[in-house]
Amino acid sequence: MVTTTKPRLKERYATEVVPALVQEFSYGNVMQAPRLEKIVLNIGMGEAVADAKTLDAAAGDIAIITGQQPVIQKAKKSISNFKLREGMPIGLTVTLRGDRLWEFFDRMVNAALPRIRDFQGVSPNAFDGRGNYSLGLKEQMIFAEIEYDKIDKIRGMQITIVTTARTDEEAKRLLELLGMPFAKRG
Repeated sequence: MVTTTKPRLKERYATEVVPALVQEFSYGNVMQAPRLEKIVLNIGMGEAVADAKTLDAAAGDIAIITGQQPVIQKAKKSISNFKLREGMPIGLTVTLRGDRLWEFFDRMVNAALPRIRDFQGVSPNAFDGRGNYSLGLKEQMIFAEIEYDKIDKIRGMQITIVTTARTDEEAKRLLELLGMPFAKRG
């Protein structure tokens, strides 16, 4: 018999965050409280045009970080200035949902982001107007799962946190209550 436990952040969301959001925004029902829908990680791999091995290395890194195999994104059209033809691999994407989403968010907020040198918090201005938050990371080494000796190149990645919030204010409050370290406005 396999016993699975809820991720600790998902547990905290249900017991602490939802009641706080319901009270703060005067929702009539707990189901109106915003929640995390998915997290999308994206790595643009322009250098994969010249060297296909870099795509495999990046795919390995992102698989270790997320616990899920990435999808290879291909060019939609040819651009001669970039020596790019339609159908060539140019990026990697992973979409996390369910328990993997909660585990990744917990690791990112509590372990990875504090490892960034001179970390002052993430920008509170990176919302898209519809309650989604985007975050750019300069290197994959902030994740503890990545071994420094095994990487071939430092790569950045784009992380988009998609919520069910209708406004940026609601989404920001949700992420704050979940532990996202926003920078203080100075």
